[in-house]
Amino acid sequence: MRKSHICLALIFLVGIAVFAIPALPSSPVDPSANWGLISGVLVLLAVAAFFFEFESYALSSKELALVSMLGTVSAVLRIPFVALPNVQPSTYLIICSGYVFGPVAGFMVGAMTPLISNLFLGMGPWTPYQMFAWGLAGVSAAYFKRLGPNRVWLTLFAIFWGYIYGVIMDTWFWVTFVYPLTLRTFIVTKTSGLWLDTFHAIGNGILFSLFGMRTISILERFRRRFNLRGIIPFQIELK
Repeated sequence: MRKSHICLALIFLVGIAVFAIPALPSSPVDPSANWGLISGVLVLLAVAAFFFEFESYALSSKELALVSMLGTVSAVLRIPFVALPNVQPSTYLIICSGYVFGPVAGFMVGAMTPLISNLFLGMGPWTPYQMFAWGLAGVSAAYFKRLGPNRVWLTLFAIFWGYIYGVIMDTWFWVTFVYPLTLRTFIVTKTSGLWLDTFHAIGNGILFSLFGMRTISILERFRRRFNLRGIIPFQIELK
């Protein structure tokens, strides 16, 4: 197993512990600790691990141009929809990108989306969490492809990610602004943002049902035409 994969797995495990431990009824750690800062550092480390993984492969100019183009298009798609409550057309394109080109390319498209678009919409401490959440959407789409889903399942997958994205962003808000960090305060925080997650999920479902399969078909033709190798495989090698 590659060392970068082990490092990434450890970051995820520590991140889960950071979010879960403060919510325990009798937490063994100091509840007044700056968990927002701690979790933010861990999320940045996770994002950095994927960037290093992306950099470790010998990329052609075609691959770099493709990832950059998709990330830019995804970022631009956010701007016209900013007036609609949490309708994010970027999510559907990120899922399509990961589905066609692989998990690391999918993560990079997802991570670039808020990094670019927030230059216009507002950069802040939420940006790394958006990069992480959208990046995971691209990664999961690549592995979901192995199940051979049809259009209905892919649409449900896009709807599902509307809620998962909301969980990640609500967790950022919870650890940063809410006190005390308990299971009850997390449930209250999550419930208060559920309507926004629902708008995101519905938007994903509509966009994917209308354009998802066509977008995947276009990206597949693009990949075959330029002889790309199902871009940047994320293989675990056991020795």
